[in-house]
Amino acid sequence: MPDLADNPVLAPWTGPHGGAPAFDRIKAVHFMPALDEAMARYRAEIATIAANSAAPTFANTLEAMERAGQDYRQVTSLMGTFASTMNDEGMKAVERDAAPKLAAFGDEILHNRALFDRIRAVYDARATSGLSAEQQRLADVTYDDFVRQGAALDPAQKHRLAEINQRLATLYTDFSQNILGDEEGQALTLTAEADLAGLPDDLIEAAASAARERGVKGWVIANTRSSMEPFMTFSARRDLREKALALWAGRGDSGGAHDNNAIIAEVLKLRVEKAALLGHDSFAHWIAAGQMAKTPEAAMDLLRQVWKPAVARAGEEVAEMQAVAAAEGSNEPISPWDYRYYSEKVRQAKYDLSNEAIKPYLQLDKLRDGMFWAAGELFDLAFTQLHDMPVYHPDVQVYEVTRDGARVGVWYFDFFARAGKRSGAWMSEYRTQQKLAGVTPIISNNSNFIPAPPGEPVLISWSDAVTLFHEFGHGLHGLLSNATYPSLAGTSVVRDFVELPSQLYERWLPTPQILSRFAVHCRTGEPMPQTLVDKLKKAENFSQGFHTAEYLACAILDLEYHLLADKAPDARTFEKQALERLGMPREIILRHRLPHFAHIFSGESYASGYYNYIWADTLTADAAEAFAESPGGFFDKALAKTLLDNVLSVGNTVEAGEAFRRFRGRDHTIEPLMRARGFAETDA
Repeated sequence: MPDLADNPVLAPWTGPHGGAPAFDRIKAVHFMPALDEAMARYRAEIATIAANSAAPTFANTLEAMERAGQDYRQVTSLMGTFASTMNDEGMKAVERDAAPKLAAFGDEILHNRALFDRIRAVYDARATSGLSAEQQRLADVTYDDFVRQGAALDPAQKHRLAEINQRLATLYTDFSQNILGDEEGQALTLTAEADLAGLPDDLIEAAASAARERGVKGWVIANTRSSMEPFMTFSARRDLREKALALWAGRGDSGGAHDNNAIIAEVLKLRVEKAALLGHDSFAHWIAAGQMAKTPEAAMDLLRQVWKPAVARAGEEVAEMQAVAAAEGSNEPISPWDYRYYSEKVRQAKYDLSNEAIKPYLQLDKLRDGMFWAAGELFDLAFTQLHDMPVYHPDVQVYEVTRDGARVGVWYFDFFARAGKRSGAWMSEYRTQQKLAGVTPIISNNSNFIPAPPGEPVLISWSDAVTLFHEFGHGLHGLLSNATYPSLAGTSVVRDFVELPSQLYERWLPTPQILSRFAVHCRTGEPMPQTLVDKLKKAENFSQGFHTAEYLACAILDLEYHLLADKAPDARTFEKQALERLGMPREIILRHRLPHFAHIFSGESYASGYYNYIWADTLTADAAEAFAESPGGFFDKALAKTLLDNVLSVGNTVEAGEAFRRFRGRDHTIEPLMRARGFAETDA
């Protein structure tokens, strides 16, 4: 067993550029000893705070809590990084061992009666004890967090809640690992040249590379979104598209070792009991009470308002696709495995615009530079690549971010798909900004782009480019934080608000300033021609019915399932019945079927809260109209400063609704969302 004194997971983050993790030294075997030691240190710090004989004050209780647990936060941050990006068999074992321990330890702190009594005393006196606005906010948030997690329950109830949380932690880990198991263990293997019909060259090369890595002949389409969606978009082989969709949609639902249906049933049962213990009618009520929405009914009302126009638009899209299919001699009705394929054909016919026409102008490195440039124009940031920082994989790039020569933070980019890395895209904070300890943030953006052959530029799709800007927006939210206390800093905001900065930053991608400078052809270096830019603008709401409907159906099912309480049927039955009630178009399947719906069953961050994205997009569309209407458009410096001062820098020091009002001057409305999606005039 490695010596704790030399454990790189516990090592201080030293070195240039404000210090960094010793990524190049960390192995799976280091984590559990480091976690045990970090928990012991944190436990001792909490015990000291709780046993303090002095009267509770903000300084000796809440501020002391904010200073405590630095080692614990460091260890869990690194563990999360390796579990999501370098998840080999060793890390999978670490996850399984750590999950119940982490849950139990969290409850140990939250259910510490002496600690809670001190927190409550500070909370009760918050308005009369001379606290600043940020300190009062910390008192509010801390007290509410403890109450919401059961701090006021009696000992027997706390004990049962702790048992539930530990079991849920194990189930969440099993759920995630089952998905990864199906993604890594299943693939569509192509054996003949005819199987490649319609596929672009870069996808063929990636499939050939995947086959070589697996030691098989032919071409392999990995069971990941970054491979499956392009395949279903371009493959001219309807039979293979059907097989591909079956693999992708069947993750976690194969009946084998990675089947998640039993896990879902147990998770729902435990969530029902947990919500009841905490005094709520359902798990959905418990979640919503801590968000902007406040009630599941308010969230559902928004979803239902958008559902009808989305389905109507999807019907129009299907009719257009059916006409194209008929013109090609196909009398088959459009099926879910046809949607992306014929949608691309309609795009080409209707707008003379194809992904393959756009892609040569979307070089990953250039778009990354475009994100940096826009952040410089808006927030005076400069990005400098660092080559002297340890990384956990050669793919990782590191940048120092400065303003007027002073460090703002450090940013890691992990762009490419590989074995052991979970699919999708996300942002992480290795270290959260806080003035209390005087540290700058360390941010990470993670994607799953397909690497290019050596010497070739990495070209991505327009939707991938949008995702790139989206995650960068999350990163800016963490980077530009200016809070005193870590619990209130960065992205530590309610979930139906946290997507506002990310979704808003997507709006900078199609601006003329970005496209003219950074959307340049990979061979000629020429900027994207105005004719192509105009086509992109004209087609900006193309397939909006499909994308909105596939998302909304997931969000509605998520809420409905958690509202059923103890009446919930098994996942397959519920999914079938719910989609029939909803009137789901037969041509569209769920973006996330329940057996692989990691947002809601691999943890509680988005559980009963997948609606968060459209709630936040309602805020986003409203905020985007403010920029569109401003004198300087999306590069209006004065409005960017208002956004920085009232949204990006404040974290949770200000309540989310109030933060938006300070930026926009009023509450948000739904009309900008309907206009942004092209639903207002024709469908509203």
